[in-house]
Amino acid sequence: MLRLVTTSLCLYCQRAQVTPLLLTRPRSVIFQEENQLVVNALYDLSVDISKVRKLKGWVLRQSPVYVSETATLLRDMGASGPVIARVLELYPEAILCNPDQMEAQKKLWMSVCATHKDLVGIIEKFPASFFTSSSDHNNQKANIAYFQTLHLNKRIISKLMASAPQSFSRPMKQNEEMIQTLQKTYLDLGGKEDNMKIWLQKLLTQNPYVLLKLPNALPDNLAFLRNVGFTGDELLRLLSKLKGFVTELNPESMRLTLSYSQETLGCTDAELRQIVLQCPALLYHSVPILADRFKGLLAAGVSMEQIMETPTVLELTTQIVQYRIQKLHSFGYDVRSGSLEFLNGTKKDFEMSYGKLLYGSDRMAALSCK
Repeated sequence: MLRLVTTSLCLYCQRAQVTPLLLTRPRSVIFQEENQLVVNALYDLSVDISKVRKLKGWVLRQSPVYVSETATLLRDMGASGPVIARVLELYPEAILCNPDQMEAQKKLWMSVCATHKDLVGIIEKFPASFFTSSSDHNNQKANIAYFQTLHLNKRIISKLMASAPQSFSRPMKQNEEMIQTLQKTYLDLGGKEDNMKIWLQKLLTQNPYVLLKLPNALPDNLAFLRNVGFTGDELLRLLSKLKGFVTELNPESMRLTLSYSQETLGCTDAELRQIVLQCPALLYHSVPILADRFKGLLAAGVSMEQIMETPTVLELTTQIVQYRIQKLHSFGYDVRSGSLEFLNGTKKDFEMSYGKLLYGSDRMAALSCK
């Protein structure tokens, strides 16, 4: 039978809710009480304790912890009180990192960050990438040194470390193998060596997780695409447009989506290749997703000819397309008899297109300059 045990709290401690201690039968797991010193220290930093309890409550029951040391490290780099609170709410595990480990991480990251302000900005967005295991430190150091030999600028390297920390925590040789595969592929497809660094930087920036893929997936997928008629130059363009997605595909999935798309559009092999170059979504979206998008467009009165003229509309979800069609219709624009170009792009792109219809291109140009 469970027995609930509570303790009396002084006025100071009553500001933080104490997790009850549950005593169970012998041999059952005994749940620890929260470390009240940790709760109080976080409270003093204006951390929302309820958020921590909800997402990472186990951290409040740990010992030893380094709340003041973590806050001091961030404060010394210029982090404000609200920033420190946000970091600890988002990633309370940070207080479990040994101070020596944190100093080593700070030194490592400053080798690729221009200022402390830049590093604080990264920690605020990607705290888990900074407060990482000490066992990863040597791999991180080796990977930074390797990427520097590629003459990638520091901003690119720091962005890679922040957004794809797994690639820096693993042995450097694995990243080297993938990078060499990408470089060889680029050159084999006709890319110029003088432009390779810029191409590689753009690819890694757009999809840093490409480093975590299997190197042999890239040549296998490109071999399939060659067999369906894409030239080396077209494959290079496609590889750049896919932003690394080509490493996440496989020949069978591409065969299915290409076959479905060609049958649905009723186009020739050559026409299909041109459509894919404009809209790579025909390669990496599954048949059910593409079927739903075709269905949504046709239900709105859009013709197959219009879709073939502007295939990039298939990159948008059915919900987004429906919303934009209704928005344009409210202004009096009928997509059934007009161009689908107005549906394309990001939310900002669409708002600009809508504004041009509403105010005229000259008026929108004037507004955008303000």
